[in-house]
This record gives sequence, C-alpha cells and structure tokens, in this order.
Amino acid sequence: MKQVEPQVFLLARPAINEEGLASYLQAVGAPNWDTDAPSAGEKLIEVAGRSCYRSFEPGLNPNVTKIREGSKAYLENILKVKHGSVVEHANWTFAFFNVSRVFTHEIVRHRAGTAISQESLRFVRLTEIGMWVPPEIRENPEALAIFEEVVRKSEEAQQRMADVLAIEGRPFHEKKVLTSAMRRVAPDGLATTIIWTANARTLRWVIEARTEPGAEVEIRMVFARVAEIMKKEAPHLFGDFKPIPLPDGTHQWQPDHSKI
Repeated sequence: MKQVEPQVFLLARPAINEEGLASYLQAVGAPNWDTDAPSAGEKLIEVAGRSCYRSFEPGLNPNVTKIREGSKAYLENILKVKHGSVVEHANWTFAFFNVSRVFTHEIVRHRAGTAISQESLRFVRLTEIGMWVPPEIRENPEALAIFEEVVRKSEEAQQRMADVLAIEGRPFHEKKVLTSAMRRVAPDGLATTIIWTANARTLRWVIEARTEPGAEVEIRMVFARVAEIMKKEAPHLFGDFKPIPLPDGTHQWQPDHSKI
C-alpha cells in the first residue's frame, strides 16, 4: 500500500478571442468599450451580462441612462441579483489526482454545468494500491494496522487473480475484460484521477456545498484547494469567499454576502 495525498491541478481556463470580441463590440455600437477585469473568464461573463441589457455604455439602450463602471462593481451586482445564467459562460478544468473513488462517487453527483472524465479501472490494471488514509484511522495505530492489512490483501488478490487468469501476454481486448472483472474486489478508497470541468456558477455552488462541516473530509480538503485557486484566478467572481477554520484543521469556504 502506498499512502497518498489528494492533489489539485488547474488544467485550463477561459480565453478570449479578442478579434471576435472587437467585431461584436463594433456591431453592437460600443467599439471603444473595455474592462479592467483581471481574467478572461470575468471579462467573458461581463460581456455576456452587458449584452443582455446592451449596457456597454449609456445611450445604446434608451432605457439605460446609467451603467456600472468597472468589472468589480459590475460582477458584484451580477452575483447580488443572482443573474446566474451569465456566470455559466466561463469554465475551468481541474485534475483531481490521488483522490479516492469515494470522492469521485460524490463529485459525479454534481452533473449540471460540468464535464467529467475518470481514470478507467476497466483498462488500468491495479498493482500497488494508493490510499489516502482518513485522520480518524491514521491517528489510531490499531485502526491503521487493520486498514493497511486489508489494502495489502487486496493488492495480493489482484496479483493472484492476474496469475490465475494468465492475463500477461493476452491481446489488449482480453486484458480489458479480465481487468474489469478483477477491479470488483478493489477497495472503494483506492487512489484515482478525475478530470473535472465546471462553469463559474457550478464552482461557486460546489465550493460552498462541499466545504461545509458535514461534507466528507476528503472532498472538503479538495474543494478548499479549489476555492484558493479560484480566488486568485477570478477575484471579482470568487473574492467574496472566506475560509472559516474548522476543528479538524480544514476550512469551510463560504461567500460573505455582505460584500456583494
């Protein structure tokens, strides 16, 4: 058994096609409009929001005589009035590495606004099994010994079945079938990888929901890291989130509604 720690990697962020945006702004009658948004994702959301009311500048819409200046003020109002649909335009992609299948079973429940690709144990044969050990077990020597024994036996079972089934040397399509069968006795907590893309609206919801004290500790750890990343990535969209220390050393990340 190899003890591992969950890791979070930001793989992709929004990008603006400046030529296309300039052409759109020319067509809508606001060729000189610009923003001080600190990221492409925030700029994209601001453009989407202002398009709804044609509020790039006064006069484009006769009903609009005053507009909010600056990305921060504009996006804070978007969050305040819960104009959530425009927040869905910007997406970020993460790799959650060495997370358990306990974690992945939880995260796939958040389907709306996401795209998910998970390491397949139908194709990836298990040998050494990586495990994140929860603190309740890690800090209890007897419980840890039982935990390690179970995982060690699971590793041995994978190798014994591989030998009995004579998996080596077979064509890949046969290996796939046997690997799929063998995974059924693997522990639910084994380390795996999942690639997860979510729009800003979903990210805000999942960070808030999955860092609450009642959330499973591993998922709380991972989304606390996501919250830290997103505050730097898009401060006008996630700057209202604040970490609240919890007794177990993790943090609950909640939006400070007094800031928006």
